[in-house]
Amino acid sequence: MSDPVSSPDASALSDKTFIERGRRGYRATMLALFLGAFSTFALLYCVQPMMPIFSHAFGIDAARSSLVLSVATASLAVGLLFTGALSDAIGRKGIMVFALLSASICTLAAALMPGWGGVLVMRALAGLSLSGLCAVAMTYLGEEIAPRFVGVSMGLYIGGSAIGGMGGRLISGVLVDWLHWRWVLGIMGVISLITAALFIRLLPPSRHFTPRRLSFSNLLEGFRLHFRDAGLPWLFLEGFLLMGSFVTLFNYIAYRLLEPPYHFSQAVVGLMSIVYLSGIYSSAWAGAVADRRGRPQVFWVFIGVMAGGLAITLMSPVWAILVGMLIFTFGFFAAHSVASGWVGQRATQARGQASSLYLFSYYLGSSSAGTLGGVFWRWHQWPGVVLFIGLLLTCALVVALRLKRVSGVG
Repeated sequence: MSDPVSSPDASALSDKTFIERGRRGYRATMLALFLGAFSTFALLYCVQPMMPIFSHAFGIDAARSSLVLSVATASLAVGLLFTGALSDAIGRKGIMVFALLSASICTLAAALMPGWGGVLVMRALAGLSLSGLCAVAMTYLGEEIAPRFVGVSMGLYIGGSAIGGMGGRLISGVLVDWLHWRWVLGIMGVISLITAALFIRLLPPSRHFTPRRLSFSNLLEGFRLHFRDAGLPWLFLEGFLLMGSFVTLFNYIAYRLLEPPYHFSQAVVGLMSIVYLSGIYSSAWAGAVADRRGRPQVFWVFIGVMAGGLAITLMSPVWAILVGMLIFTFGFFAAHSVASGWVGQRATQARGQASSLYLFSYYLGSSSAGTLGGVFWRWHQWPGVVLFIGLLLTCALVVALRLKRVSGVG
């Protein structure tokens, strides 16, 4: 009897099970994942413009008000350590559907909470829920999309996250000037429920998923497997350094523009989040470039682009600062698109756990480096922040050049 795996007919049939760009099902799949990414990051960041409103409504200071975002990102990061492994055991689509539905319900519940503690609990549960989509979407792409289209497809997914992060801030920031914050949160929850319904309808079930028995020993073995790999630990580190750099810049550029000689209003500073548009383009474009030229060959270039944009922000004219932010954002989303797709391609087993570890490092960089940047702001304001980000990017560039030399990591 012939081996079915080596049979030409079986091989051709297997190839047809992949979702390929330009063929039936690709657009629906990418639209579903785009909507999932949009909903995830819109729910996560929609509270940021409302922090001063929360301070007034609950009689709390700015530090306590900021918890409405930080508890969500913290619980998301913790959830990422487990949801990827869980998806390796029970499947991809079900986890992502549950994530979107439960996060939407928690957002609606947060709008109804009478006290600040209740709002924070619902936000923490929403962040924990969203870890299900963040951890699994990249794995689903790596398994179901034809390998030669993974890079551009990952870029489209990350473009959805960029639009979600920008859209969540802009929608809530505008609506809260006209509506009570509870209505705004409720509207965001309803929008997310609608996108969840579309996600369920459009996303095909997994065809290449192979269950992996869920156990503590398998979880530990997954950690050992990924950290013994020649390339994955360095890619996890890149996630930490890249996101740490990105969040630090956007955390403290607002302080610079609110102070002399600019005296911008908070609304104008918020509108500068439109620079995310450059990242929406670059994430898909960079994925396609990486597919053609190879990830090791282009990854370090995008980090250099970030460094160039950072240097431009040291100039005084507002137009130069905006150009620097655009270039920096372009480079960040390009680098993140390549790195996240790289993880999915590099991991051959327990892929969900590998994606989770990358994103855990990513959000850990966001929280730790974003806070540490405040020390450099107090020390020497914007030049101090630029120095700190420059150090992070230097480390990222060194790691990227090391990855070029690792055999079989591209």
